[in-house]
Amino acid sequence: MERHGPPAGESTVTGLARLQDPMLNCGTAFTDADRDRWKLHGLLPAAVESMEHRADRVLAQLRACESDIARYVLLAGLLERDERLFYAALQRDLAGLMPVIYTPTVGRACEEYGHILGRARGMYLPITLRGRLREVLRNWPWPNAHFVVVTDGSRILGLGDLGANGMGIPVGKLALYTAAGGVDPALTIPITLDVGCDDPAIREDPYYSGLRRPRAPEREYLAFLDEFVAAVQDVFPDSCIQFEDFSFGHAELLLERYKEQVCCFNDDIQGTAAVALAGILAGCRAKGEAISEQRVLFLGAGGAACGIAELIAAAMKAQGASSAHARRSIRMFDEHGLLTRERTDLAPFQVPYGARTEPTDDLVSAIDDFRPTALVGVSTAGGAFNDRVLRHMARWNTRPIIMPLSNPTDHSECTALAAYEQTDGTCLFASGSPFPVLDLGGATVEPAQGNNVYIFPAIGLAVMATRADRITDEVFLRAAESLAEQVPASLLDVGVLYPDRQVLREALALIAIDVSTFIFDAGLARIDRPDDIEAHVRSLTWDPMTFTG
Repeated sequence: MERHGPPAGESTVTGLARLQDPMLNCGTAFTDADRDRWKLHGLLPAAVESMEHRADRVLAQLRACESDIARYVLLAGLLERDERLFYAALQRDLAGLMPVIYTPTVGRACEEYGHILGRARGMYLPITLRGRLREVLRNWPWPNAHFVVVTDGSRILGLGDLGANGMGIPVGKLALYTAAGGVDPALTIPITLDVGCDDPAIREDPYYSGLRRPRAPEREYLAFLDEFVAAVQDVFPDSCIQFEDFSFGHAELLLERYKEQVCCFNDDIQGTAAVALAGILAGCRAKGEAISEQRVLFLGAGGAACGIAELIAAAMKAQGASSAHARRSIRMFDEHGLLTRERTDLAPFQVPYGARTEPTDDLVSAIDDFRPTALVGVSTAGGAFNDRVLRHMARWNTRPIIMPLSNPTDHSECTALAAYEQTDGTCLFASGSPFPVLDLGGATVEPAQGNNVYIFPAIGLAVMATRADRITDEVFLRAAESLAEQVPASLLDVGVLYPDRQVLREALALIAIDVSTFIFDAGLARIDRPDDIEAHVRSLTWDPMTFTG
């Protein structure tokens, strides 16, 4: 696919200026004809190398690094020098490099962002520029942006308020849009809204690059967000806004505030929900059961848990279950114990999941009373699914679904090894963070990672293919169903709930095709339905290996 909307003057950029532009530079992949055209002779070694060969060199350099954070720094530097080579390297080993460019390594990178920051990537919009956001957004050199991933840095993974250091999250997310989903990076903008930081240790770090002030008051904050959303719509009218790693309170508030007005979604709420539901649906396939037959217990009762629960309930109702049955089939447990009707400390979004049962602050007792078929962790309480918890899940289920989804790895509710060992290898497992390959009774098993990368690039590609005017919950339900359908029986047999990451790009293309079809069927598209939706979606993908100077 040709790049959309190149910057003004691209055709006249020659010589060293071309080599110094990461979006135009292709290094030794420039052919002799390219070197004549762009006045590059003498500025490059004589060899003309394929992208594949150059990517293999990068992989060799990465193997020589002593840590994942060193690999992250190497890749971040490459992204700022030669964008196409960066994506070519990712495409050569996406499964191996995903943990480097995103979770869990990106968490540490964000904590140290001011110390490892080279050339700034993306757009930083401090609240001190309030009233000027339309003007400032027009400074972005690529005018046809389709995807904006934005954070305010207030809840970066499970690490808390990192302020402007949170920029690593939108940069990493959009790298996966391209590497996994095939979205042209010229169509993407990572943005950090710098509204201050409430962690004094972050603000006082001598290398912190954000505003050194506490977070803005609520009224000022919301006015800034309103201006931002309106400005994005004005400057980039075809764009979809993905909200990322906002505090729990603001995540839900902003989604409700904007989802009926503009094309937007919150990946922490909706993307996480779709991935989790897909894992449970795949587990249902493995057991030969319907989603309406499941009982799901959550450890953690925040926005992520309730977002997953709402989509599970929607899936149950889509199969004919009543709303009352769906609510009864889901329970939640937080730091104060089981959510029950008698508790007076529940937030409004938690009230529907208050169970009509005796209160308990013991997770095992809650399991024995409810006998859940699936246990989902979104608590960030590392090790909370201890041996006793896992054994009691196995007591009540032939094949218990165990999903510790918290990030990063040290916040995971259990390890893959513990889950398989304590359930005698019977569990259907997926985690939020990656775990090493296991040898289970002579069978080699790569534990499934319920990463949102299985969903958000496909949603993005479908939105681009349809020019959807908004993204409904039903879109995420269809995405979850499509993902679950792609897990082969051979993986389900060994308890793996997601497709192999080696086939991730094709899996995302198939999900995008299914979601695009749904968007056209639902009347949400802003373009006419093409004769061949699959061909239309595939035509939009960008391949870093396809190089024309």
